[in-house]
Amino acid sequence: CRVIVMENKVLVEIFGEQYPLKSDADAAYVQQLAAMVDENMRDVARKTRSFSGNKISVLAALQIADAYFRLKKDYDELVELAGGK
Repeated sequence: CRVIVMENKVLVEIFGEQYPLKSDADAAYVQQLAAMVDENMRDVARKTRSFSGNKISVLAALQIADAYFRLKKDYDELVELAGGK
């Protein structure tokens, strides 16, 4: 069993809910992540006009995952062009 001690405790608000988070990351970075998730959830809520927090969360997560995979694909292509792979 591996135990990781996390020093930083950060309270963030996402889509009207507060979440106390523990992280090894800088508190400002954790706040930045929370703000991005909150913004994505609010955007999805406006577009879908849904009141289901679960549905909004899943759709926002899919948008974030899509952005990640597109950026990863672009990065991998750049690395390959640079002769890195």
